Amino acid sequence: MATFESLGIEEGLLQSLQQIGFQTPTPIQEQAIPVLLQGTKDFIGLAQTGTGKTAAFGLPLLQLIDKSFPSPQALIICPTRELCLQIANDLEAFKQKKENVHVTAVYGGTAISQQIREIKRGTHIVAATPGRLIDLIERKAINLEDIHYVVLDEADEMLNMGFKDDIEFILKETPNRQSTWLFSATMPKEIRQVSKRYMENPFEITVGKANSANTNIAHQYYQTQHVNRYETLKRIIDFNPGMYGIVFTRTKADAQHITEQLIREGYDIEALHGDLTQAQRDKVMARFREKSLELLIATDVAARGIDVQGITHVINYELPDDTEVYTHRSGRTGRAGLSGISISIVTPKEVYRLRQIEKLINTKFNKIDIPSGKDVCRKQFFHFIDKMLKADISHGEYEAYVPVLEEKFENISKEEVLQRVAALEFDRFLKYYENSVDLNLRGGDDRKGARAAERSSRGGRGAGNGQYQRLFVNLGTKDGFYKASFLQFILDMSRLSKDNLGRIDMKEMNSWVEVDAASARIMIKALDGKNYRGRRIRMNDAESGGGRRRG
Repeated sequence: MATFESLGIEEGLLQSLQQIGFQTPTPIQEQAIPVLLQGTKDFIGLAQTGTGKTAAFGLPLLQLIDKSFPSPQALIICPTRELCLQIANDLEAFKQKKENVHVTAVYGGTAISQQIREIKRGTHIVAATPGRLIDLIERKAINLEDIHYVVLDEADEMLNMGFKDDIEFILKETPNRQSTWLFSATMPKEIRQVSKRYMENPFEITVGKANSANTNIAHQYYQTQHVNRYETLKRIIDFNPGMYGIVFTRTKADAQHITEQLIREGYDIEALHGDLTQAQRDKVMARFREKSLELLIATDVAARGIDVQGITHVINYELPDDTEVYTHRSGRTGRAGLSGISISIVTPKEVYRLRQIEKLINTKFNKIDIPSGKDVCRKQFFHFIDKMLKADISHGEYEAYVPVLEEKFENISKEEVLQRVAALEFDRFLKYYENSVDLNLRGGDDRKGARAAERSSRGGRGAGNGQYQRLFVNLGTKDGFYKASFLQFILDMSRLSKDNLGRIDMKEMNSWVEVDAASARIMIKALDGKNYRGRRIRMNDAESGGGRRRG
C-alpha cells in the first residue's frame, strides 16, 4: 500500500498530514503526486469531486515552490469563491509544519484593496476565481511573469459557467509556466480543445470511469405527477429526519418559492441563488456549515464549488438536461469516503431523461415508493423516541425537579405520559397527514412514459403540431451557454416553467426553443430587445422570420 512518504512528499509536509489525520493517499493522490512532483509535465486528472484532488495538486505545489523568492510562482484557478477559500484553507493546513510559505486567495464579492495588499506583502501561491484575477491583472496589481505552475481546478464547472475566454486570457498571461495541471470530473470537448491549445503531451489519468457516478452514492427516484412534485418533496424531507442536504431547482424563482413555502411550514431552510448579495450568501453558507440549517434550496449556478463535508442527501426537484450537471449535483454528497443518497423526483415526461442519465453514468437508479402519511408519522415518532433516549441529562440539575414532577404526575399513568409527549411533538404531523393521499403513480409503465418522452424530445407529432411554437433566439454556445445554463437563463428571464417548454436546439451562434403556444408571446416579450453581455437579444417566431433552418 502506498504512503505519502513513498510518493515523494517531504518531511515537513508529512508532519502536517499526520497532524490533520491524513494516513493513506486516495487513488487520485497516489497516481498524480509522483507525476506532478517532477514539475515539468502538463497533466490532466479526471476524478469525481470529493476524491482528494486538492491534496493531489496542493502538496506538489507546496513542495516545488521556492519559498526564498516572495513572488507568485503557482496559480490555482477555480470557479467559485467558496472553492477558492476551501483550497486556500486546505493548503494552509497542509503547510502547518512548513514555515515561510504564503498562500493568498483572491475572489470577488469582497474588497480588492485588501487582496492587493496581501499580494504586495509577498506570496508564493495564489488561489483565484477568474473574474477577480483578471481584474488584478488589468490593474497591474499582480505579476504573473514568475508563474511556473498553473492549476485549473473543476475545469468543467468553469466552462459550464462561461469562463472559457477568461481561462484562455489567463493562460496567455503566464508565458513562463513550466507546466499546466487540469483537474475535472468530466471531459467535454471544450476542455479537450483548451488542453490541445495550451498543453503539450499532457500526462492523463482517470480515476474511476469518466463521467461515472461515485460508487459511495445511492441513486434513487420517486415517480409522481408534476402537480404533486412539491408534496413529494415534503414527504421525502419528513421521511428522513436528520437529513442534511441540498435540494436542486432549475431556476432561482423555484428556489425562492419552495424555500418560502417550507419556511412557512416550520422547516430550517434557506435559498441559495444568484439574486443574493455576497454578504447574504456568506451568511447562508455559514449557517449551513454550522448545521443550523437542515437543507439548502439551490440553483446549479449558485451551488458551484460548494464543498461541505457530511451532506447526507442531494434531492433533484427536477432532473437537469445535462448528464454532467447531474454528476456535479450528486457529487455534493458521498465525499471523502462517506456514503450519500441522490434522490430525483421524476414525472412520466422525465423518465426517458432518467434512463439516459443511467446509461451515461453506468449506474442503475432504484425506484422507491413515495411514503404514505402513516409511514412519515411512524418514522418521525421513532426518530423522536431515539433522540429522547439518547438525550444527555448528566449536566443539568434535573434531580431538583424530580419531586415536583413526581407530584404533578402522581395520578397519571406512564402510558398517558407517553401519549401526551407524543401529542406535543407530533400534533402537527398527525393533523397534516391524517387525510393524506397516495402520491405514487399506480398501474403505469415506466417504459411507456420513457417512449412517450423520447418521441416528444425528438420532435415527434405531439411537439410543434399546434402544441408548441418554435422560437428563434440569437444566443448560442459561443455566448458561453450550455444547455442547462441556457435553459435556466430563459426561464429566469421569462418566469415560465420547464413544463412550458419543449425541445431546445442549440448551435454556436443561435438557438431554437419550443414553447407552448399560450406562453410564446410571454417569452418573446421577456427576451426580445434585452441585452446580454453587451449583445442585443433578438427573439421571434422561427416560422415567420427568425431562423429559416428547420429542426
